[in-house]
Amino acid sequence: MLDAVQRDGYEGIDLGPVGYLGSKNDLRERLRARGLRLSGGYVAMAFSDPAGVGAGIAELQTMLDMFDAVKSLDGAPAPKPTLADAGSGARRSAPGRAQSDRALGLQPEGWDRLAANLQVAIGVCRNRGYEPTFHHHAGTYVEAPWEIEELLARSDVGLCLDTGHLALGGGDPVRAVKDWGPRINHIHLKDIRRSVIEAAIHEGAGMMEVWRRGAFCRLGSGDLDIDAILEGVRALDYRGWLVVEQDMIPSPETPPDAAALDQDRNRAYLRARGL
Repeated sequence: MLDAVQRDGYEGIDLGPVGYLGSKNDLRERLRARGLRLSGGYVAMAFSDPAGVGAGIAELQTMLDMFDAVKSLDGAPAPKPTLADAGSGARRSAPGRAQSDRALGLQPEGWDRLAANLQVAIGVCRNRGYEPTFHHHAGTYVEAPWEIEELLARSDVGLCLDTGHLALGGGDPVRAVKDWGPRINHIHLKDIRRSVIEAAIHEGAGMMEVWRRGAFCRLGSGDLDIDAILEGVRALDYRGWLVVEQDMIPSPETPPDAAALDQDRNRAYLRARGL
C-alpha cells in the first residue's frame, strides 16, 4: 500500500490502526525509503461516557509512541493527533439525522463530560509535544453543525474539517471553511453522492450501510463543489495537511486494485489544480 501511495505522488499518509503500517521500530524506515511522511493518526474515544476515557487515553498514548518514532523524519512537521468521539450504537444507526432531530444529541451534562474528557486528551497530546485536532464524524455525538459549534465553544482544540462527513451531517463544507476557518488545522477531503446519502437517511440506514453504498466517492465524481472548497482553503493561507480520504467498504465484486486506482485519480484531480 505504501508503494501505491508513493507511486501516486502523495507526500504522506495517515497512520491507520496502530500496527497496520508497521511497528514503531520499522515504520520510520518504511516511510523514509519511499519519501513519505506521516500526516497524522486517528483515535476515537467515548468522550461522553461517565466511566471516562481511560482505554482511549491508553490507545492515544500508543499512537503517540508511533509518532515519536517518525516525527523528525526529513524535517517533516509533527504528525497530527486526530481525536474523535466514539459515538454510540444509537448514533451509528442514525447518521445524518441529528441536524433535524436534536433529541439525538447530548444533554447538557453529557456535553460537560465530553468537554472535560476531551480536555484530558488534549493535555496528553500537548504534554508530549503534539497539537491535536478534532474530527467531527458521522454517527457520533459531534456530527451535525450545531454539535460542532458546541464542541468549538467548549474547547480550544483545532478542527479537522472532513468535507464528506460534514455534508452527511447536514453541513455545507464551503460555508464551514468561511465560518470555522481560524479553527481548522487539519483537513480530510472527500466527495459525496448526495442521492446515496439522502436515501440512507430516508431509509434509516446505519453508518456501515452508508459506507457499503459508496456514499463517499472519487474527487470530482460526486456532488460537492471541491473547487469552491479548495478556493476557500487557499483564502485561509492554510498550511496543514490535505488528507485525501474515500471511506468505503468494498463488496465481494470490487476489484482488489479499485481503491488504489481511485487514489491515483484523486491525486491527478488535485495535481490539475496545482496541488
